Amino acid sequence: MENLVLAAHVILAAGIIALVLLQQGKGAEAGAAFGSGASQTVFGSQGTGNFLSRMTAVLATGLFVTSFVLAIYAKEQAVSVGAAGIPTVEVVEDSQLPVLDEPKISAPVETDIPTAK
Repeated sequence: MENLVLAAHVILAAGIIALVLLQQGKGAEAGAAFGSGASQTVFGSQGTGNFLSRMTAVLATGLFVTSFVLAIYAKEQAVSVGAAGIPTVEVVEDSQLPVLDEPKISAPVETDIPTAK
């Protein structure tokens, strides 16, 4: 079932990309206002704007729904697996920590580097 939803999700995403690329910009409709053969189009004198924008909205809704369903599948899969994939933090007691020697401070070495006083 998850593979079916994933396939639908990919198809919807490709459909949205295609519809967005098919749509014209706002300035492209200026020529249609002066009768440049708009009545002879498949979608009528209104153009494809209404149809394409409605189809884009429908596909976007479908993409949202499939995204939500895939998120639910992923959550169920994470719960069923348990915390196997999640790293855990181990608490170390103070007695288990190694004891470091005190740092030995040597005498200052004379260098050519000036110091701030």
